[in-house]
Amino acid sequence: MLLSDVLYKISLISVSGKTDFSVSSIVFDSRQAGPGSLFVAIPGTQVDGHDFIPKAVSSGAAAILCERLPEILEESVTYVQVENAARAMGFAASNFYDSPSSKLKLVGVTGTNGKTSTATILFSLFRKLGYRCGLLSTVQNQIEDEVIPSTHTTPDSVKINELLQLMLDGGCVFVFMEVSSHAVVMERIAGLTFVGGIFTNITQDHLDFHETFDNYIKAKKGFFDQLPATAFALTNADDRNGKVMLQNTKAEKHSYSLKSIGTFKGKVLDCGLFGLQMEVNGQEVWFKLIGKFNAYNLLAVFGAAVLLGENEEEVLTQLSDIKPPPGRFEQIISPEKIVGIVDYAHTPDALQNVLETIADLREGNQKIITVVGCGGNRDKGKRPLMAKIACEISDYVILTSDNPRNEEPEDILADMQAGVLITQKRKVETITDRREAILKAVKMAHPEDIVLVAGKGHETYQDIKGVKHHFDDKEELFLAFGG
Repeated sequence: MLLSDVLYKISLISVSGKTDFSVSSIVFDSRQAGPGSLFVAIPGTQVDGHDFIPKAVSSGAAAILCERLPEILEESVTYVQVENAARAMGFAASNFYDSPSSKLKLVGVTGTNGKTSTATILFSLFRKLGYRCGLLSTVQNQIEDEVIPSTHTTPDSVKINELLQLMLDGGCVFVFMEVSSHAVVMERIAGLTFVGGIFTNITQDHLDFHETFDNYIKAKKGFFDQLPATAFALTNADDRNGKVMLQNTKAEKHSYSLKSIGTFKGKVLDCGLFGLQMEVNGQEVWFKLIGKFNAYNLLAVFGAAVLLGENEEEVLTQLSDIKPPPGRFEQIISPEKIVGIVDYAHTPDALQNVLETIADLREGNQKIITVVGCGGNRDKGKRPLMAKIACEISDYVILTSDNPRNEEPEDILADMQAGVLITQKRKVETITDRREAILKAVKMAHPEDIVLVAGKGHETYQDIKGVKHHFDDKEELFLAFGG
């Protein structure tokens, strides 16, 4: 594609050089630059892409997209100056791949908890309804049955458009995509055309990146602010920030609710360890998913499907047959009838939702034993909160390592222990080794007791000092059960 076409719809400050030549690729890592590349210099929190312009040029980059022009301009290279390079890259990537999002029905899901479940359930539902679909999620990117491993909740804008083009080539009609707050702030979704946006909820998370909760809310809201008038905006009316998401959106506004007035209304009639009975817009349905948090996810999916033109009764029929996504309240029953649950809950609110669900479901003398940790190099403020919640609702708690990344596990655990009250210390212990912690929890459990292993869910690794070591909570729980 000609550079002039790649720059379509981008607000330019200046252009130095010709634009009537073909661009071979768009890159923002100078190591990936090659003959004919457009290198985008993005200022980052760790490194500044502008420092790597000379390296990109020496590798053959034919054009540079940047916010600050270098002091020396090479005659053979075209320099394009813009105000926001990350945003410009989004539009450039969309143009380069011939705007695949505008030819697909792309639905974005944002919120603190429930993004993966909602997007994955939508993907499964629409496949059951007979459509070819794509999925962009934390767990994996998927084109029908083809799985493409994911590394971020939302990939960079070039990768997104590449994947969307592959989905389009694969005959996909619908694509369901998690939209993280990072992605909004870092302009990874710039240039994309959405037919709908869903808001699940918002609670404390990622304050290491956003610094304040207000900034975090604004980041989520930024997604809805970008939606066109032709799209729908579907929000959780029971979340106090649900209405905030809709304040400035041009999209058609809708809501779903279990407690208040909404376009899509639900009511939990019965909730057990093996299913959920609900009334949805006046119709009674039994679902295989478990817990009140999943009642919200199901309502969001139902609402989105109806807004996308699907028949209410057919949607509910197909939804009733869908199983939980990987690592979301997954159950394993031991030969001794100990109930093991693996869940991705890694925020205070998510942990509370899961534990409250388990507490509501348990019967008689069933005890709840919780194994939980917190990730390193992330929001430290949630660590004592996570421990406090675990102690309040569980009968016994084992604090352990999660993904320590570049922090010492003992330091993370010390932060968590600060949330344990003196009166609760007798029912809490710390075991740094996650495998040992899971094994100890199982050894403590009696038949019918419930062992919750929280925090990692679908992940099959532990990130320690930059190295990902194989570790699967579900696998470890199965082995501890004698499997």
